[in-house]
Amino acid sequence: MQELGKTGLEVSRIALGCMRMANLDDKAAQEVVKTALEQGITFFDHADIYGGGASERRFAAAMKSLGLDREGIILQSKCGIRKGYFDFSKEHIVTAVDGILSRLETDYLDVLALHRPDALLEPEEVAEAFSALKKAGKVRHFGVSNHNTYQIELLQSYLEEPLAVNQLQLSPAHTPLLDAGLHVNMKEDGALVRDGSVLDYCRLKRVTIQAWSPFLIDLQRGVFVDHPDYEQLNQTLKRLAEQYHVSREAIIVAWIMRHPAKIQTIVGSMNPRRLAKIAAAEQVVLTRSEWYEIYTSAGNSLP
Repeated sequence: MQELGKTGLEVSRIALGCMRMANLDDKAAQEVVKTALEQGITFFDHADIYGGGASERRFAAAMKSLGLDREGIILQSKCGIRKGYFDFSKEHIVTAVDGILSRLETDYLDVLALHRPDALLEPEEVAEAFSALKKAGKVRHFGVSNHNTYQIELLQSYLEEPLAVNQLQLSPAHTPLLDAGLHVNMKEDGALVRDGSVLDYCRLKRVTIQAWSPFLIDLQRGVFVDHPDYEQLNQTLKRLAEQYHVSREAIIVAWIMRHPAKIQTIVGSMNPRRLAKIAAAEQVVLTRSEWYEIYTSAGNSLP
């Protein structure tokens, strides 16, 4: 368990991302949620666009069937992506939250995050929306997703309370969060700071980074596990998995969790057996050399 940002909320270090839950029937969704809870995963991440809202409805049905205590779980959802554009207007945020609460069949969200940066952001409107939602008891804490340092800083300057989370893509095959910090003052592409050093910024401000797609290369090439372009990485993962008696996926999550930023990993598996194997990452503490070996095995270089 770890604190989420500065909220005082104690949350599981692994969260279940529910994007694919719309693809399950009610019985299968119940089994996934039940398995997550049995493995100590009590944090569930949603978004209003997942399955066009169907993922939230399917989760709500599973909650009801399992008789879950609402206070015993943490619910997070995201809004701001609309068909063809992004929308952080006060009207849309407030309306989106009402829809989320209705689909999840709950009175409140523990966390609401803004899904993708809106180039037409008016921070005053966001602040008004957040304040109204907080006062109405509909949202307890707020965060962002895929935001860089100054986007967070600008928004934060208008808010009454600190942002709790920032969702960012991270895996051994996708390491922009790490690369520039390792290649400081070097004349090479890895030294380019593309995100305003957002990893260090979030550590400084105590914003919890939530790592999404921990097994993904990118949307075009899919996952790196067993991918022919990542043979060396897979060999390293296989050896460490055998050494620690866990799955390769557990080693990947353990790699993210080994970082001292206390990153929370969002895993999206809808396979109960695989989910249980991933959760075994909690039992693994990689050494410093093992962490760097995974990083370099993925084709990343050190100066």
